[in-house]
Amino acid sequence: MASVSETYIENRERVQPNDTNYHSTAHGGNIVKWMDEVGAMAAMRHAGENCVTAHMHQINFTRPIPEGHNCLIEAYAYDTGTTSIKTRLVAYREDPRTGEREQTTDSYFVFVAIDSEYEPTPVPDLIIDSDRCQRLREEALDNERNQH
Repeated sequence: MASVSETYIENRERVQPNDTNYHSTAHGGNIVKWMDEVGAMAAMRHAGENCVTAHMHQINFTRPIPEGHNCLIEAYAYDTGTTSIKTRLVAYREDPRTGEREQTTDSYFVFVAIDSEYEPTPVPDLIIDSDRCQRLREEALDNERNQH
């Protein structure tokens, strides 16, 4: 069982030429793949089990990520069901030289914990034990409601 803060993961991918479209910006499919991988890590950190993607909410691409920049992805679990974990995902364009960042993509993914037989397995409730946990959870819930 983990707190919201303990599931928080931040990861970076450098946008290389093979990751780009004909505009020399990160291909949207690559960004979704990276978000899916980091989201699964956050879900697994909470569940203590392998997790698979069950659902992706609307994915909003608001800005491109140029070749040579980093795609920074933040993920954390913010809610659970019986076997599912809702995960907030936000991607940023990050200049590797200055650290300047700008949000480019956001979404909510649902992962399901599975056992060794690939069957759904129960997950514990998330712990909300700090102001940071409460703030992250409330932001995710508010933004999720606004997307619907």
